[in-house]
Amino acid sequence: MTAPPTARRGHLVDTRPLRESPAFARMWLGAAITGIGSQMTIVAVGLDIYERTASTFAVSLVAAFALVPMIVFGLYGGALADRFDRRRVALVAALVAWGSTAAIAVYSWLGVPDIAPLYLFITLNSVAAILVQVARSAMVPRLVRLELLPAAGALGGISAGVQLTLGPALAGVLVAYAGFGITYTVDVLLFLGAFWGLYTLPAMVPDGERRRADLRSVVEGWRFLGVAPNIRASFVLDIVAMTFGNPRVLFPAVGALLIGGGAVTVGILSSAGAVGMLVLGLLSGRITRVRAHGVGMVVAVAAYGASILLFGILLAVTTVLPHDVGTDITEANIPALVIAAVLLALSGAADTVSMIYRTTMIQAAVPDIMRGRLQGLFTVVVNGGPRVGDLYIGMLSVAAVLWFPPLLGGLIIIVVCAVFLRLYRSLREYDALDPKP
Repeated sequence: MTAPPTARRGHLVDTRPLRESPAFARMWLGAAITGIGSQMTIVAVGLDIYERTASTFAVSLVAAFALVPMIVFGLYGGALADRFDRRRVALVAALVAWGSTAAIAVYSWLGVPDIAPLYLFITLNSVAAILVQVARSAMVPRLVRLELLPAAGALGGISAGVQLTLGPALAGVLVAYAGFGITYTVDVLLFLGAFWGLYTLPAMVPDGERRRADLRSVVEGWRFLGVAPNIRASFVLDIVAMTFGNPRVLFPAVGALLIGGGAVTVGILSSAGAVGMLVLGLLSGRITRVRAHGVGMVVAVAAYGASILLFGILLAVTTVLPHDVGTDITEANIPALVIAAVLLALSGAADTVSMIYRTTMIQAAVPDIMRGRLQGLFTVVVNGGPRVGDLYIGMLSVAAVLWFPPLLGGLIIIVVCAVFLRLYRSLREYDALDPKP
């Protein structure tokens, strides 16, 4: 007897969205190529600023300066995506993002000593990237069948895993051995993948009555959350997880002071979570067939918090039992580095499970004419949360020891998840076959 298709796939990722929708496949591949370069620049900018200032707080200011513009343009970008052709919105935003990346590269080659232009260019780049992400996410349900949306989300996890694995690792190596100018220039070249992936898409005008892209349209998106408890809960959980459980601004200091290894260690720690994302995405076959997306999302966020908590404990142990470390990778505390990378990989895997369920809930339960605005809100949460977290950890690391922010943050995440699972009945009863916002 022939096994049913789902049984044959087993644990491996469901690739039907790529096979059935060539347009989705091109957009997915283009985003992956571009994302590698973007992650290189994000890591390189952090290293660049830390090298100039020797201050974790100065690194965290990248997030602080970009936060308000990202929120404003993320929300407005959602309104644009519900008013105009989403393909065109994404293309224009990608052009701005590419130009700001080129400006960062020129700034580096010129050797400008002032760091203020670097903050300005990376903020512009982050804002444009938000608009691209909003429009791209809103287009997925128009390119992929409803029942394949979880599989498309898993493929998105693989793409993110590749980006976050290769990008930071390449940044660490290139910065250490070739310099910042080369690193930024490689991103400029890789960004061309975004244009190919988006330009080949068909026109994507929203279904339904389109409103003007103004404040009233944005407010309608907020009001929709008032009657969408499951979507609202998913937003809050992600904000909590990304605010209190994202220790990335600590990595330069960890590489210099606690574990050692300098830029190479920063690259390893920055890409470790992405390795977990990539592996989980490749083995997501059964996960994408789970119907209880609400419960699955909450449990995954709690697992993420537990991984970050253990990472904080590890840093505390390296403080209590210090080793002589240096900024060369041969002078690093290798056992601590390996354990830290494993814990961060587990956090990446848990985050991917949460992302698959959360993204599918938004795409399946939200009407197309509202999807851009909800994706805008969601993108603000996804991208704004880590930046608030960067500021939280940067400020707390000044007032306390380096290991305290992730330890406290992990505890907060676990407690919040327990409360949500107890209080939100709609999350406990959510069924993917009958999606309700």
